[in-house]
Amino acid sequence: MDYQHLSTLLWREQELLDLLLFKAEEKQYLILTGKTRWLARIAHEIEVILDQLRTLEVERSAATEAIAVKLGLAADPSLRQVADVAPAPWNDLLAQHHEALLVLITDLRSLSDANRELIEGGLSAIGDALLQTRASSAGTYGATGRHSDGTHRAVTLDGAL
Repeated sequence: MDYQHLSTLLWREQELLDLLLFKAEEKQYLILTGKTRWLARIAHEIEVILDQLRTLEVERSAATEAIAVKLGLAADPSLRQVADVAPAPWNDLLAQHHEALLVLITDLRSLSDANRELIEGGLSAIGDALLQTRASSAGTYGATGRHSDGTHRAVTLDGAL
């Protein structure tokens, strides 16, 4: 049973989740400061990290499954289930990995929800601003020199230059 290999994979997963949390915080900063120019780059970086996590998850699942079989656990056990029956000192180490992963995932969900609300709020504000602009529009002048509402308005350039 290769607990060391599983532990190494779990450390790597924690590192990637921590990096993902950092990128989510960067994204939040960009949203809050209106520096939307960089949002596409952050989205790409987040997708790269998510791809790495998906690949790592497959490897971690296989390592966990191999250990679970030798421990007599049912197929596809949770990390908590493996930690509960693993021999010392691996039981404590796996339990610590489990707790650390839970904290990171909880933080990521909270930040992701906050970012989603900020984006939705920003889109709503843009929509409201567009509606106000349309509603208060001064209109345009037609070929006859009359305003689109049918009135004639004098245009002066006094003070314009």
